Amino acid sequence: MELLLAGWWLWVVPAAVGAGVAGYTVLTSGRRRARRLELEAARHEEAQAYRTLVAARGRVRSARAEVLVARSRGPVTAAQLEARQALQLAKQAEKSASLALRASRSRVKAAWDGLRSRSADTPLPLEALMAEHDAVRAGWLEYETDAAKALAYPRMIDAQYPTTHAFLRAMRDAGELRPASPTAKITPALYVEYRDAVRRLELAFAEAERAAGARAALPRTATWPVPGWIGPLVDPLR
Repeated sequence: MELLLAGWWLWVVPAAVGAGVAGYTVLTSGRRRARRLELEAARHEEAQAYRTLVAARGRVRSARAEVLVARSRGPVTAAQLEARQALQLAKQAEKSASLALRASRSRVKAAWDGLRSRSADTPLPLEALMAEHDAVRAGWLEYETDAAKALAYPRMIDAQYPTTHAFLRAMRDAGELRPASPTAKITPALYVEYRDAVRRLELAFAEAERAAGARAALPRTATWPVPGWIGPLVDPLR
């Protein structure tokens, strides 16, 4: 019996240790992936910008060919003018795409620098983004829960008012893209989509407050995440 117990113990201990190491590896690799999410998102945008530039250059070549074809048909005609205009537009698009690629490469460098300088207590990229999202939600919640503010700025709770309606739609869009947690496994493309939705939400909220006359008059008193007991906000557009 003692031999059997000894054999069982010799088998269980390494297995348990192995399971613990595997769990730790999954946890640490998950956090490492979460820390690199902003960098991977910047690389994703760089790749998209490069593809856009390649396509724009292809359109410039095609537009040049159309100009040559139009010239070969004789004197200046409406078709030639249209071809030249199309070429100019294609060149402008190529220049814009080239600038966008340069900007995306700068963002990759900035993301690299941010990753290298990130400390253990620095919020994860997705965590920081979700906190920004929560700050806007909490800011709007002030108008919903504070009777004095609701009376002072009724447009902020009027879903039919144009800027408020636009804000509420932006809030719904950002909410639909919001990941389950700051360490959720999402693709760089989804991170970019959610980040852009949060940026649009922030702009829409600022515009709604400005239109309601509350932007400069109201100090922000709720910049913390929405408390858990509040639960998901009800979509007033439905």
